[in-house]
Amino acid sequence: MAEPTPTAILRAHGLSKFYQSGHDQLTVLANIDLEVQRGERLALTGESGAGKSTLLHLLGGLDSPSAGQILYENQNISSLNEFRLAEYRNRHVGFVWQIHHLLPEFTALENVMMPLLIRGSRRDFAASEAAARLADVGLAARGHHRAGELSGGERQRVVLARALVTGPSLLLADEPTGNLDQKSGGAVFALIEELCGQFGLTSVLVTHNAAFAARCDRALRLESGSLK
Repeated sequence: MAEPTPTAILRAHGLSKFYQSGHDQLTVLANIDLEVQRGERLALTGESGAGKSTLLHLLGGLDSPSAGQILYENQNISSLNEFRLAEYRNRHVGFVWQIHHLLPEFTALENVMMPLLIRGSRRDFAASEAAARLADVGLAARGHHRAGELSGGERQRVVLARALVTGPSLLLADEPTGNLDQKSGGAVFALIEELCGQFGLTSVLVTHNAAFAARCDRALRLESGSLK
């Protein structure tokens, strides 16, 4: 294996994920090596079921590998206990999903505040930071609207604000425009590009959109559990 690049913020070595079903083993990811450079925008492409979301979940500490390790800033996150993994996710990683997972009974502002409240931040600080991030995504005037009162594009902007409110260094996005029409999707992707530059984020984005993938610094394709 090649020597790690000094500027790599995230690395995976021999990463595999498989599931046992009776006597059969389903291999989703097989012996993946990956480096993501600090500040890089990396696109992951591939057919549905190729393992893109699984890889993103592993990198974000939402799932554990069957073999191999993942290092964030030279810390092996695959060896962390659940408490430390939750801390890693809350302090270092922002997640943007295709399905927004906003809490419908709360306002946009309250949804964006949630990661800071979970961290234990004071409510007034969380509200101030959430309002600032909503302004960053163009929703300063929509903070007191509930999720059901927002358009699909607006809801995805709230998700992006929520991902950024904790000040992460790593943004992981799984088909962030997949449920949007072409115009709204293009606007959200452009906003992700802008904010990654503004906040100096490293990002890994899963997408089926070839045009969006081409706008990233690098694109890798996942096929049969391996990166091409």
